[in-house]
Amino acid sequence: MRIAVFGAGAVGGYFGGRLAEAADDVVFIARGGQLAALREHGLRVESVVGDFAVAPAECTDDPEEVGPVELVLVGTKAWQVGEAALAMKPLVGPDTTVLPLQNGVEAPDQLSAVLGRERVLGGLCRIMSFLAEPGVIRHVGAEPVLTFGELDGRETERSQRILDAFGKARGMRAELVPDVQVELWRKLQMMAATSAVGAAARQPFGVLLELPETRRLLKACMDEVWNVAVARGVALPEEEAERTMAFLEQLPADGMTSLYRDMDAGRPSELEAQLGAVARLGAEVGVDTPVCGTLYAALLPSELGARGELPATD
Repeated sequence: MRIAVFGAGAVGGYFGGRLAEAADDVVFIARGGQLAALREHGLRVESVVGDFAVAPAECTDDPEEVGPVELVLVGTKAWQVGEAALAMKPLVGPDTTVLPLQNGVEAPDQLSAVLGRERVLGGLCRIMSFLAEPGVIRHVGAEPVLTFGELDGRETERSQRILDAFGKARGMRAELVPDVQVELWRKLQMMAATSAVGAAARQPFGVLLELPETRRLLKACMDEVWNVAVARGVALPEEEAERTMAFLEQLPADGMTSLYRDMDAGRPSELEAQLGAVARLGAEVGVDTPVCGTLYAALLPSELGARGELPATD
């Protein structure tokens, strides 16, 4: 299977690298220092489930050089999806499937608006990884899982082909699900809470779970996400928050979300795609989200500052 990985960072680089290691025909669409490192040294992954390298790594910053592929894995940050959808057009032909891996629940719609809904799957991943340096990805925890499905819940030949291709790769697990919307909202429930509370408290998972005050705040955020999901017709189980809290207990105590890591470093983050989306999508269906909305408002100045968009004060 000819696969293009659009965005070869901590997520796209890891899963794309595993597929390349399994001998799939993979090209990485990257830019800047990451592209330069891939060209010079290839891709190196340091992983708790086994280190590996892809060298040489086929890579470019120009999708026109690649042309249509069978599958595009979208590994950009959530706030880059709209721009990425336009840039990846040369990769998309009549038989191309596009699979987003972003946090949040809006990437499939954003891609569909540009590329056509018939070409887009719903997808997400679970992994704790980060870009240690250009060309080097460090996977530090959580079993790498890639979950996907048709947006309308159908069973299709193309989805089975993709599942079969993923099944050849070691160091990751893929699952094809009948209702991918539930899975997208399930992850948003966890990410919105841990990202917001972690960034506001400036503390990792272990501290957030240990302190009764931050633990209650995590649960309150999760409850609001559940309210929004159900109001929007998503069959998210009522007990999902308890399951998520139990899952968090199993993660490394010093773990943190990519949103917290980005905000702590003064980089643009996925605040809008996570907390902003909860408040915005809740308002569309008349669901109040005071906890998520307050945390979003408290973190927004830092986000705007990282983007150079703070209003002038003089």
